Amino acid sequence: MSFQSIEKHLGADYPYKVICGIDEAGRGPWAGPLVACALTMPLTTRVVGLDDSKKLTAAERDKLFPILEKKAQYGVGIVDSLYIDQYGLSKAVNQTFKLALQDLQIKHPELTPDFLLIDGRDKLALPFPYKTIIDGDQKIKLIAAASIIAKVTRDRMMQEESKKYPEYGFHEHMGYGTKRHQEALSKYGISPIHRKSYAPVFALFQSELFPED
Repeated sequence: MSFQSIEKHLGADYPYKVICGIDEAGRGPWAGPLVACALTMPLTTRVVGLDDSKKLTAAERDKLFPILEKKAQYGVGIVDSLYIDQYGLSKAVNQTFKLALQDLQIKHPELTPDFLLIDGRDKLALPFPYKTIIDGDQKIKLIAAASIIAKVTRDRMMQEESKKYPEYGFHEHMGYGTKRHQEALSKYGISPIHRKSYAPVFALFQSELFPED
């Protein structure tokens, strides 16, 4: 994978020493948490096989995860489905980013981010200056690395949730609206970790609250 240089986005004479890449996992699923990662490492660090997490298999992500744990410094932010339902997805994304940055600084108090490079196009309220980059997880090494940490962390959480609610098959689809997930929802109704504000889940939630006579 050939990533773009930081200079392409910040200019050749950028003054920042600690640049963090940030990405999240779990916007689209109908169930489970939203997870973000804020990650920094020397820009010269070589990580063989690094790519956008969506382009890697689960096995490839799992292989890269411990490598990134050793080579990078990172923090993770998590909000659950209740938070998403109460505040909406945009605020939930912003909150996970804040929590990830807080976690990074707790783990590594010697690191204070100077600038953030963030996947996507959201308008955010964060304690550090930032730039959003569409498809940033395919362009910037730091964001790609953050995407893997976020994705693996969330997948592992969903595998644990699958043990609590095995009838939904969360370990297979990670909460996304697959055919099996839809069939399980129709048969078993909603679980405590489903996002009731998401349209397909909300429709079922409404039908459970107000069944037809």
